Amino acid sequence: MNVPPARLLETIHGPADVKALTAGQLPQLAQEIRDEIITVTAKNGGHVGPNLGVVELSIALHRVFDTPNDQFIFDVAHQGYVHKLLTGRQGAFFRGLRQSGGTSGFLYRAESPHDSFGAGHAGTALSAALGMATARDLRGSSEHVVAVCGDAAFTCGVTLEALNNIVGSTKRLIVVLNDNEWSIAKNVGAIATYLNRLSTSSTYNKLHHDIEGFFKSFPAGESLNRVYHKWKRETKDFFVESSLFEKFGLRYLGPVDGHDFESLQKNLEFARHADVPVLIHVLTKKGRGLEAALAQPEKFHGLGSFDPVTGESRSVPGAPPNLQDVFGHALVRFAKANPKVIGITGAMPSGTGLIHLAKEVPQQFFDVGIAEEHAVLFAAGLATKGFRPVCAIYSTFLQRAYDQVIHDVALQNLPVTFCMDRAGLSPADGPTHHGLFDISYLRCVPGATIMQPKDEDELVDMLHTSLQLPGPGFIRYPRGAGTGVKIKAKPTALAIGHAEVLREGSNIMIWALGPMIADALALAERLAREEQLSVGVVNPRFIKPLDRTLLLSQATVVPLIVTMEDHVLAGGFGSAVLEALQDAECSTAVERIGWPDKFVEHGSSNGVLRASYGLAPDDIHRQVLARWRNLSAKPAHADL
Repeated sequence: MNVPPARLLETIHGPADVKALTAGQLPQLAQEIRDEIITVTAKNGGHVGPNLGVVELSIALHRVFDTPNDQFIFDVAHQGYVHKLLTGRQGAFFRGLRQSGGTSGFLYRAESPHDSFGAGHAGTALSAALGMATARDLRGSSEHVVAVCGDAAFTCGVTLEALNNIVGSTKRLIVVLNDNEWSIAKNVGAIATYLNRLSTSSTYNKLHHDIEGFFKSFPAGESLNRVYHKWKRETKDFFVESSLFEKFGLRYLGPVDGHDFESLQKNLEFARHADVPVLIHVLTKKGRGLEAALAQPEKFHGLGSFDPVTGESRSVPGAPPNLQDVFGHALVRFAKANPKVIGITGAMPSGTGLIHLAKEVPQQFFDVGIAEEHAVLFAAGLATKGFRPVCAIYSTFLQRAYDQVIHDVALQNLPVTFCMDRAGLSPADGPTHHGLFDISYLRCVPGATIMQPKDEDELVDMLHTSLQLPGPGFIRYPRGAGTGVKIKAKPTALAIGHAEVLREGSNIMIWALGPMIADALALAERLAREEQLSVGVVNPRFIKPLDRTLLLSQATVVPLIVTMEDHVLAGGFGSAVLEALQDAECSTAVERIGWPDKFVEHGSSNGVLRASYGLAPDDIHRQVLARWRNLSAKPAHADL
């Protein structure tokens, strides 16, 4: 009886097993890894294209270096699935990718000793790697530090800051430039143009290779080659344009075919023995091995579950449109009506919904690449000239431009609108992508108007309202589908700082933000039915300025105010309510519902994560009822 051979992937339990394979077995391993990634991401979603593009590169890295002693720092770390499969995290753990109890969609130090640096935001790898290499030099150890950076990372200011400091900090650092011409959307700007020109310059690469080979043919070839490199730095521009990276002091190798094992290993081995910082320019194909991913690289950068044959997303039939698309279509309406309305994104046209503006009113759309600081400053400059810029930036990514929000927009009271998608949980992505801090970090900014809609129609009203503000406006809304509410033909300008009473109550008033309103209404109904309590619900609309008039009028007649928010409690909406009551010297009890003071891990869904932290509907019911009963049992003179 013939027993079918086990897959090579099933024999890989760590980097030593990768090294033990013959060169002839590597293509089979690469194919099995691609098959596994496609199978798992088709079910769970994830970053498909980036991982399919780095299969050979990741295998070659583990063939040449020895993790965890040697350290790999992957920029963003969304392309780390192959690394996970090669470092003992396959099987059920990998097949639970982005699910509760399974592996994270990014790299985290706590998950494996092979993950030397955690990430989730772009542009951080080079600075972190330089810090680790400098620490190695200071303590006198000999491990290698390898930073794997996508070409889009070089549009980030922090990457260029690190590049400027490499030669002054260390003599041994390996940088792999993974050039696939895409970040999420097509790369934009001068750096992208430069890399394309460099990667296609056969003159530079042939001249460089031939002269080096000539010197190395002599017995003292290595010494002659070092002299050549010193001469080349001084005179090369006379013959051919020098690489940008060599102007920063890095030895440039490439471009290298990122899907050719022999070329990859040869260049990585060279870099491993180099006594100067080295950059290897590797050309890869994002989505290699899946036709749908090759045809639609932006869509397959990161997506939910999909059909692995057709590439079509698996969506719920009849589901309401996603809020980012509601926003995107609304912005198109406003931009067509007013040529001074400008949409700005940082490499996220599809994710933010600005793809609709790009298609229909392209002259009023700007994608600045992964450069949130620049996006906000760019918007500020536009605003000084009478334009109405709208920055569509995820809540978690706006953190990167916090100084610009305060110093350049708010301080000058410029009318920039910030639309913050992914406010609240982004469950499968985890702590680097949860938008749980924006209320806290924005509420303290003078002059900021902060809003959160209860549904799609109110989101459009808030965008319309913000475009008329004299200063900065912020609109936060969650990831995913809306409620199914019909959007009216003509938007309404909302009265600034005025809340909406959805249900009256005399025992408890619940002030609930955005997606928590549905839970608040259900809770109010349950408490009325089971406990005969009169429970009201308020849609605050405005986090800042808070409707203090309504709040205080209710606080004088109800014993308990409950706040509900998809945000951390520390400094959040509940804190704003407490501050308002204290300022008015009002002692009405407040029960706050929100996320604790910790980083929330990734999980299978919002519901699963909420249940893990006592925020499921039944948990909230018990918490509010316990507080009410405690207040009811309290003697009237207890506070005297």
